[in-house]
Amino acid sequence: MKLARYGREPHRYEPIRARLNLALAFAGLVVDESGELKSADVAQTLPDAQRRARNLRADLEGRGVHPDVLKFCRAELLADNYFHAVQEAVRSVADKMRSQTGLSDIGATFVDRTLAGSPPMLAINPLSTASQRSEQRGFANLVRGTFGMFRNPTAHGARIHWAMFKEDAEDLLTIVSLIHRRLDAAHIQS
Repeated sequence: MKLARYGREPHRYEPIRARLNLALAFAGLVVDESGELKSADVAQTLPDAQRRARNLRADLEGRGVHPDVLKFCRAELLADNYFHAVQEAVRSVADKMRSQTGLSDIGATFVDRTLAGSPPMLAINPLSTASQRSEQRGFANLVRGTFGMFRNPTAHGARIHWAMFKEDAEDLLTIVSLIHRRLDAAHIQS
């Protein structure tokens, strides 16, 4: 598990580490992200060992996903519950926007009041050029679309009718991470 062995194929490292950690969990060992063998609590059951070996969180950390995304869906990631991880991650965006603006609205109306007004309450850039204003409108559309596509169906639909796979969850959580980074840098318009 030496990292140098995966220099040409880094995408192979985490899946191999996850499979190895599944077996090592019963011996009270784990290979950490740096490839070092460490002591860990001995797993007593197969589900416990599987939970430890899950690699979604490791994949997301490898992508540099925003810490607020991970904070909001930590429990769901540990359980590899992609449906609820996505739901909580999208909720984290609304939570951040509420804390930044003091508004308590929800949904598209909330996004419009916060990001799409003229001027918007929260600006992701100086809005001084046509390109910057276009970027702001695009960002508002991205957030509105994220809410519409992922928050609303998961909040109002039955889980059994809405499939969420690991790859899709990773991609969406990466998009939510981008939204968080832009909101972190946003400023209140007066």
